[in-house]
Amino acid sequence: MRIARFSVREGSPAAGSVSFGVVEGDPARPESLVVHALAGHPFGQPQPTGESYRLQDVRLLSPMLPNKIVAVGRNYAAHAAELGNDVPDVPLTFFKPSTAVIGPTESIAYPPFSSDVHHEAELAVVIGRMCREVPLDRVSEVILGYTCANDVTARDVQQREGQWARAKGFDTACPLGPWIETDLDPADLAVTCTVNGELRQTGRTSLMIRSVAELIVHVSEAMTLLPGDVILTGTPAGVGPLNVGDEVAVSIEGIGTLTNKVIKRG
Repeated sequence: MRIARFSVREGSPAAGSVSFGVVEGDPARPESLVVHALAGHPFGQPQPTGESYRLQDVRLLSPMLPNKIVAVGRNYAAHAAELGNDVPDVPLTFFKPSTAVIGPTESIAYPPFSSDVHHEAELAVVIGRMCREVPLDRVSEVILGYTCANDVTARDVQQREGQWARAKGFDTACPLGPWIETDLDPADLAVTCTVNGELRQTGRTSLMIRSVAELIVHVSEAMTLLPGDVILTGTPAGVGPLNVGDEVAVSIEGIGTLTNKVIKRG
């Protein structure tokens, strides 16, 4: 099941309303995609409202507004090596604030305090229920699904300041989308990133040092995870600069493509 969050465009009696919905159709044929609205949130047993829209008649939003985003650094050995870093003995975690989240087709605003902003394509895990100290054999019970993420990073700020709050937490630094795929095995998925159509990153989730399950166990040892919280699982090698005017696209096998343009912050 593909769960989207969307607003209805002008021209409909429901214009401006925001809902969750189930997307059906073939993503290879965008004209075939239809979103069926759900009542309330997608946790538990969501109920259809009976209203449906062509996907082209709605605006896709970030598929979730998380309470918190817990990100994992250096979870691919090749990415750690390309930046001259060792693989950490335990998962290296940090936060991105909820105010960094944007959806598909929204713009990444280049921060004025950086001159070296990078893309980082990542598989994102969306938590489906409140949980803490999750045992390894029950991780699947707390996952709602998966989406694409771009852990946009002001690399020069990251290196200069030594901690990552501003470098990875500025407004628009966490694109998510286009929807949440609930029926997916994350063990071996292709992860790619293109900039203006040029392939920059390519990897597979099977190359992650710690699996999705191991990361959820590790994070939930320390903190309670809430429905809608997001865990970013690290990026493969190939990270590189973004410039104003670029179009960056993160694609993950079995999910889809998240596309955003880079603009100058106004």
